[in-house]
Amino acid sequence: MKAYPEPLDQLIAALSKLPSIGRASAERIAFYLLKQRKEDVGHLSQLIGNFKAQIFYADHCHCLSDSKQCHICTSPSRDRGIICVVESPKDVISIEKTGSYFGTYHVLLGSLSALEGIGPGDLKIEDLLERIRKDKVREIILALNPNTEGETTALYLARILATLPVKVTRIAHGIPVGSMVEYTDQATLSRALEGRLPVKT
Repeated sequence: MKAYPEPLDQLIAALSKLPSIGRASAERIAFYLLKQRKEDVGHLSQLIGNFKAQIFYADHCHCLSDSKQCHICTSPSRDRGIICVVESPKDVISIEKTGSYFGTYHVLLGSLSALEGIGPGDLKIEDLLERIRKDKVREIILALNPNTEGETTALYLARILATLPVKVTRIAHGIPVGSMVEYTDQATLSRALEGRLPVKT
Protein backbone atom coordinates (compact mmCIF):
# COMPACT_ATOMS: atom_id res chain seq x y z
CA MET A 1 0.00 0.00 0.00
CA LYS A 2 1.41 3.40 -1.04
CA ALA A 3 1.81 6.04 1.63
CA TYR A 4 1.19 8.98 -0.75
CA PRO A 5 -1.25 9.78 -3.55
CA GLU A 6 0.10 8.82 -6.99
CA PRO A 7 1.00 12.38 -8.20
CA LEU A 8 2.95 13.09 -5.01
CA ASP A 9 4.67 9.71 -5.13
CA GLN A 10 5.70 10.33 -8.75
CA LEU A 11 7.10 13.76 -7.87
CA ILE A 12 9.13 12.33 -4.98
CA ALA A 13 10.46 9.57 -7.25
CA ALA A 14 11.47 12.14 -9.90
CA LEU A 15 13.13 14.47 -7.38
CA SER A 16 15.09 11.59 -5.84
CA LYS A 17 16.84 11.07 -9.21
CA LEU A 18 18.55 14.46 -8.90
CA PRO A 19 22.23 14.52 -7.80
CA SER A 20 22.69 14.34 -4.01
CA ILE A 21 18.94 14.08 -3.46
CA GLY A 22 17.81 10.92 -1.71
CA ARG A 23 14.28 9.81 -0.92
CA ALA A 24 14.12 11.76 2.36
CA SER A 25 15.34 15.00 0.73
CA ALA A 26 12.92 14.50 -2.15
CA GLU A 27 10.05 14.17 0.31
CA ARG A 28 11.08 17.40 2.07
CA ILE A 29 11.18 19.27 -1.25
CA ALA A 30 7.81 17.86 -2.32
CA PHE A 31 6.14 18.86 0.96
CA TYR A 32 7.77 22.31 0.76
CA LEU A 33 6.25 22.76 -2.71
CA LEU A 34 2.84 21.72 -1.36
CA LYS A 35 2.98 24.63 1.09
CA GLN A 36 3.79 27.21 -1.61
CA ARG A 37 1.30 29.25 -3.62
CA LYS A 38 0.08 27.65 -6.84
CA GLU A 39 1.45 30.60 -8.85
CA ASP A 40 4.96 30.18 -7.39
CA VAL A 41 5.02 26.45 -8.10
CA GLY A 42 3.74 27.11 -11.60
CA HIS A 43 6.48 29.69 -12.20
CA LEU A 44 9.14 27.23 -10.99
CA SER A 45 7.69 24.54 -13.23
CA GLN A 46 7.77 26.90 -16.20
CA LEU A 47 11.40 27.83 -15.55
CA ILE A 48 12.40 24.17 -15.40
CA GLY A 49 10.43 23.41 -18.57
CA ASN A 50 11.93 26.31 -20.54
CA PHE A 51 15.58 26.31 -19.52
CA LYS A 52 16.60 23.34 -21.70
CA ALA A 53 15.47 25.28 -24.76
CA GLN A 54 16.90 28.61 -23.61
CA ILE A 55 20.32 27.57 -22.26
CA PHE A 56 22.91 25.91 -24.49
CA TYR A 57 26.62 25.86 -25.30
CA ALA A 58 27.87 28.95 -27.12
CA ASP A 59 29.18 28.31 -30.64
CA HIS A 60 32.53 30.04 -30.13
CA CYS A 61 33.71 28.98 -26.67
CA HIS A 62 31.15 26.35 -25.52
CA CYS A 63 30.41 28.25 -22.31
CA LEU A 64 26.80 28.12 -21.13
CA SER A 65 24.82 30.88 -22.79
CA ASP A 66 21.37 32.00 -23.88
CA SER A 67 22.68 33.20 -27.25
CA LYS A 68 25.15 31.99 -29.88
CA GLN A 69 27.98 33.96 -28.28
CA CYS A 70 28.42 34.13 -24.52
CA HIS A 71 28.55 37.42 -22.59
CA ILE A 72 32.25 36.93 -21.83
CA CYS A 73 33.33 36.61 -25.47
CA THR A 74 31.27 39.65 -26.50
CA SER A 75 32.47 41.86 -23.63
CA PRO A 76 34.75 44.69 -24.88
CA SER A 77 36.66 44.57 -21.57
CA ARG A 78 37.94 41.03 -22.21
CA ASP A 79 41.34 40.25 -23.74
CA ARG A 80 40.60 37.93 -26.67
CA GLY A 81 44.32 37.20 -26.99
CA ILE A 82 44.24 35.01 -23.87
CA ILE A 83 42.17 31.84 -23.63
CA CYS A 84 41.75 29.80 -20.46
CA VAL A 85 40.98 26.17 -21.36
CA VAL A 86 38.74 24.29 -18.92
CA GLU A 87 36.85 21.00 -18.89
CA SER A 88 33.39 22.15 -17.80
CA PRO A 89 31.24 25.30 -17.80
CA LYS A 90 31.23 25.03 -13.99
CA ASP A 91 35.01 25.66 -14.08
CA VAL A 92 34.34 28.97 -15.85
CA ILE A 93 32.02 30.03 -13.04
CA SER A 94 34.62 29.12 -10.40
CA ILE A 95 37.35 31.16 -12.11
CA GLU A 96 35.00 34.10 -12.73
CA LYS A 97 34.21 34.25 -9.01
CA THR A 98 37.86 35.09 -8.31
CA GLY A 99 37.52 38.36 -10.21
CA SER A 100 41.18 38.10 -11.24
CA TYR A 101 40.97 36.81 -14.82
CA PHE A 102 40.12 39.06 -17.76
CA GLY A 103 40.69 36.88 -20.81
CA THR A 104 38.23 34.53 -22.51
CA TYR A 105 37.52 30.81 -22.08
CA HIS A 106 37.31 27.62 -24.08
CA VAL A 107 35.34 24.72 -22.64
CA LEU A 108 36.41 21.26 -23.85
CA LEU A 109 33.21 19.66 -22.49
CA GLY A 110 35.15 16.80 -20.96
CA SER A 111 38.61 15.29 -20.71
CA LEU A 112 40.44 12.41 -22.36
CA SER A 113 39.58 9.07 -20.79
CA ALA A 114 40.50 5.69 -22.25
CA LEU A 115 38.27 3.91 -19.71
CA GLU A 116 35.21 5.89 -20.77
CA GLY A 117 36.13 5.81 -24.45
CA ILE A 118 36.57 9.60 -24.70
CA GLY A 119 39.14 10.52 -27.33
CA PRO A 120 40.35 13.82 -28.85
CA GLY A 121 37.51 13.79 -31.36
CA ASP A 122 34.96 13.85 -28.54
CA LEU A 123 36.30 17.12 -27.12
CA LYS A 124 36.18 20.65 -28.55
CA ILE A 125 39.89 20.66 -29.41
CA GLU A 126 39.54 21.46 -33.13
CA ASP A 127 37.41 24.49 -32.25
CA LEU A 128 40.18 25.68 -29.93
CA LEU A 129 42.81 25.38 -32.66
CA GLU A 130 40.57 27.32 -35.04
CA ARG A 131 40.16 30.10 -32.49
CA ILE A 132 43.92 30.33 -32.00
CA ARG A 133 44.43 30.81 -35.72
CA LYS A 134 41.57 33.26 -36.25
CA ASP A 135 41.78 35.42 -33.12
CA LYS A 136 45.58 35.86 -33.03
CA VAL A 137 45.76 34.30 -29.57
CA ARG A 138 48.95 35.06 -27.61
CA GLU A 139 48.51 32.73 -24.63
CA ILE A 140 46.66 29.54 -23.74
CA ILE A 141 46.16 28.83 -20.03
CA LEU A 142 45.46 25.18 -19.26
CA ALA A 143 43.18 25.05 -16.21
CA LEU A 144 42.36 21.36 -16.23
CA ASN A 145 41.64 19.20 -13.21
CA PRO A 146 44.72 17.74 -11.43
CA ASN A 147 43.64 14.12 -11.92
CA THR A 148 44.65 11.40 -14.38
CA GLU A 149 42.21 12.52 -17.07
CA GLY A 150 43.09 16.18 -16.67
CA GLU A 151 46.83 15.47 -16.79
CA THR A 152 46.44 13.33 -19.92
CA THR A 153 44.40 16.05 -21.60
CA ALA A 154 46.89 18.76 -20.62
CA LEU A 155 49.83 16.79 -22.01
CA TYR A 156 47.96 16.07 -25.24
CA LEU A 157 47.08 19.73 -25.70
CA ALA A 158 50.61 20.86 -24.85
CA ARG A 159 52.02 18.64 -27.62
CA ILE A 160 49.58 19.99 -30.19
CA LEU A 161 49.96 23.62 -29.13
CA ALA A 162 53.76 23.37 -29.26
CA THR A 163 53.45 23.46 -33.06
CA LEU A 164 51.63 26.82 -32.98
CA PRO A 165 53.00 30.31 -32.27
CA VAL A 166 51.28 30.64 -28.92
CA LYS A 167 52.50 30.71 -25.32
CA VAL A 168 51.16 27.78 -23.26
CA THR A 169 50.92 27.99 -19.47
CA ARG A 170 49.20 26.02 -16.71
CA ILE A 171 47.54 27.18 -13.54
CA ALA A 172 49.68 26.51 -10.48
CA HIS A 173 48.88 23.53 -8.25
CA GLY A 174 50.05 23.81 -4.70
CA ILE A 175 49.18 24.03 -1.03
CA PRO A 176 45.76 25.62 -0.41
CA VAL A 177 45.69 28.88 1.54
CA GLY A 178 45.04 28.21 5.22
CA SER A 179 46.31 24.62 5.20
CA MET A 180 49.47 23.24 6.85
CA VAL A 181 52.49 21.64 5.20
CA GLU A 182 52.50 18.68 7.59
CA TYR A 183 48.98 17.67 6.54
CA THR A 184 49.53 18.11 2.78
CA ASP A 185 49.78 14.97 0.63
CA GLN A 186 53.02 14.17 -1.21
CA ALA A 187 51.66 14.78 -4.72
CA THR A 188 50.47 18.28 -3.79
CA LEU A 189 53.76 19.10 -2.06
CA SER A 190 55.69 17.91 -5.09
CA ARG A 191 53.64 20.16 -7.38
CA ALA A 192 54.06 23.08 -5.01
CA LEU A 193 57.86 22.68 -5.07
CA GLU A 194 57.93 22.36 -8.87
CA GLY A 195 55.78 25.48 -9.26
CA ARG A 196 57.67 27.61 -6.71
CA LEU A 197 57.82 31.36 -7.34
CA PRO A 198 60.31 34.08 -6.39
CA VAL A 199 59.54 35.96 -3.18
CA LYS A 200 58.36 39.53 -3.76
CA THR A 201 59.82 42.16 -1.44
